[in-house]
Amino acid sequence: MEIRVGNRKIGHEFPPFIIAEMSGNHNQSLERALAIVEKAANAGAHALKIQTYTAETMTLDHKGQDFQISDSGSLWKGKNLYHLYKEAYTPWEWHEEIFTKCRKLGVIGFSTPFDESSVDFLEGLNVPMYKIASFENTDLPLIRKVAKTGKPVIISTGMATAGEISEMVETFKQAGGQELVLLKCTSSYPATPEYSNISTIPHMSELFQCQVGLSDHTLGTGVSVASVALGATVVEKHFTLARKDGGVDAQFSLEPSEMKALVEETKRAWQSIGHIQYGPTASEKESGKFRRSLYITEDLKAGDPLTKDNMRSIRPGFGLPPKYYELLLGKNVNTDVKRGTPMSWDFIG
Repeated sequence: MEIRVGNRKIGHEFPPFIIAEMSGNHNQSLERALAIVEKAANAGAHALKIQTYTAETMTLDHKGQDFQISDSGSLWKGKNLYHLYKEAYTPWEWHEEIFTKCRKLGVIGFSTPFDESSVDFLEGLNVPMYKIASFENTDLPLIRKVAKTGKPVIISTGMATAGEISEMVETFKQAGGQELVLLKCTSSYPATPEYSNISTIPHMSELFQCQVGLSDHTLGTGVSVASVALGATVVEKHFTLARKDGGVDAQFSLEPSEMKALVEETKRAWQSIGHIQYGPTASEKESGKFRRSLYITEDLKAGDPLTKDNMRSIRPGFGLPPKYYELLLGKNVNTDVKRGTPMSWDFIG
């Protein structure tokens, strides 16, 4: 199940693959977009993702009620869909410069296409992989189109039922796709931990026989770190230079110091998984001397009995284990023993 993208390997045997999602946080400034790439690279993100669409490829320029965002809980309440996408889209003429900057800084640059024309455009830029967004995960012709490129594909599963995920996986495979990562995703912005349900990650991996990661819209990094312990091999988080600068996704995006912490803490979580282990690890062997053990606490002459006054369970751990304490009480030592000597079977019998 190992996937290679550029010089990076994705899989359970490797640290989590961290994607910084720029989305619309460039605020329509190419200079800011390039600065986001640089800060993502400095923070240790392995990939920088943008989105490839125009307002025209996403929706209609229409003032009807269907095209207004009226959800009271939405960050974008009151906005018109066309105008929102006009504000958030990444100009296509920026893509090549953004991807060039990524390559220069050792970051994997790629994108989310939202229709077939954007796939054709990205193929012309030779992107190394693709991402399908949650709201497009039922667009089977689009999934078929990216699968036919033969490149690794990541699909967010926000809102999708198990049956819908099965359809998208089957469509991907039938179109010749081989390298697939599904992302557990809660498609609310921001999402809350209690609706993240990351216990689904190992179940999804077993059910669909592929790698599974997390597209995380919660605030902070706790959910992302926890997902790695459950087997996530990929973590995607929205990224900005500073939330105070505003922007369509700023509220639930990480800042550079937080992205750096995400990279470090998810790697630590991955390292900690290890394997089933009982008994001392190699790193604990030296610590064994700080366990308790039985010591002679008063000078003894040959023939003296062991009592609660002259033998105790103390640190360090060079004597007999404390479990023999009751057994040894009342036994006579066969030699002189100095105070501070670790108890040994040699002193009995």
